[in-house]
Amino acid sequence: MGKQYKFTLTEKDIPEAWYNINPDMPVNPAETAWNAVLHPGTREPATPEFLSVLFPMRFIGEAVSLDRWIEVPEPVRDVYKLWRPTPLFRAHRLEKALDTPAHIYYKYEGVSPVGSHKPNTAVPQAFYAKEEGSAGFTTETGAGQWGSAMSMACSFFDLECHVYMVKVSYQQKPYRRIIMEQYGADVTPSPSNKTEYGRNFLAQYPDSPGSLGIAISEAVEAAVTSQGKYKYALGSVLGPVLTHQSVIGLEALKQMEMAGEYPDVVIGCVGGGSNFAGLAFPFLHQNFTNGKNTRIVAVEPTACPTLTKGEYTFDYGDTAQMAPIVKMHTLGHDFVPAGIHAGGLRYHGMAPHVSALVDNGDVEAIAIDQLETFEGAAIFSRAEGIVPAPESSHAVRAAIDEAVKCKEEGVSRVIVFNLSGHGLFDLAAYDDYMQGKLKQYAYPEEKIKAAMAHLPEVSL
Repeated sequence: MGKQYKFTLTEKDIPEAWYNINPDMPVNPAETAWNAVLHPGTREPATPEFLSVLFPMRFIGEAVSLDRWIEVPEPVRDVYKLWRPTPLFRAHRLEKALDTPAHIYYKYEGVSPVGSHKPNTAVPQAFYAKEEGSAGFTTETGAGQWGSAMSMACSFFDLECHVYMVKVSYQQKPYRRIIMEQYGADVTPSPSNKTEYGRNFLAQYPDSPGSLGIAISEAVEAAVTSQGKYKYALGSVLGPVLTHQSVIGLEALKQMEMAGEYPDVVIGCVGGGSNFAGLAFPFLHQNFTNGKNTRIVAVEPTACPTLTKGEYTFDYGDTAQMAPIVKMHTLGHDFVPAGIHAGGLRYHGMAPHVSALVDNGDVEAIAIDQLETFEGAAIFSRAEGIVPAPESSHAVRAAIDEAVKCKEEGVSRVIVFNLSGHGLFDLAAYDDYMQGKLKQYAYPEEKIKAAMAHLPEVSL
């Protein structure tokens, strides 16, 4: 029998419950649960009444839940069947290209209709809003993957979707805008003249490329001023989003069993934390409760080094200081990143759960330059045939580096990484790379230090 390249499950294997890491967190859960989410005005713990202006109550309930398993509603599971379970691949051809004794596997979330992992949480959020009778959502998007997923999910449940897209990505990635509009969404480049915050910001910085923090501010303002008509949808960072994404790792655990192996290293790229947590948290569950000792590695860009250079402290979730304050690794809420092509990894903060786990030593954090990531993506594409999203290429590069290290050390390790999306709508970025237009970029230390002067004063 020849080599097996794909490990596939059936629709019956789609998880019936998401994994909620809250009860297994090795640090004080107050640091990551809603009781550490502070009102941006009073800086006191946010009340359910305040949070319900932004989020469906079922979403808020999941955030504070200490139940390890949260049932996936049947209507959500039914939509999941459009693309789940996703395949796990053994990267035999990449292993050969690297001449490594390592065994490399990747969980491929690019098979979803919008080409990324994002619908795993967009669908339940849309379902919860429909249950409550909301008319739709406001949201932001960086590279356009979250906006595409939310637009699709809203179309499934007959909801409106209003997307504020970071201006530099709006200009760099027109096809993602077109996809959102195909699903019926309204897409606005941010900063915009549609919100009071956007107008004020443009008056001060008319040529701003935008940032996720700015786009979040606009989306939050639009939801808050809608008088209950719209909820606000977040594609990363908050606990329920990470919980919804756990379908990735739960499926991967079954697939690794099919392969007859267990990972020594699990790798994911991080911007806000969702795809990383989706793969890593079920394996962390095994570390915490089942005696496993898998290394868990989070990979970010050197241009937005939240975990590796940011400060672990309380900060606003957005630039306008309208979103809740949470404890996380941050580069400062007024951080405006360079226009690197990994648009989905340009957030100033990080998921509180991921931040706490890094701070506690349960997760390793590394940063890789964009030139190295595109080089890694080229190696991967030529071996495996898939063009990865620039964001996912950070995980690809880290997996390649781990495999090369195995060769140098003469040891065989099992490496699993999350290929969280394809790059077929990011070809302009690849063109820039091949034409030598991309440069190495590390976010300056002095800018990080300056941003820390603007953190909110919190008495907790």
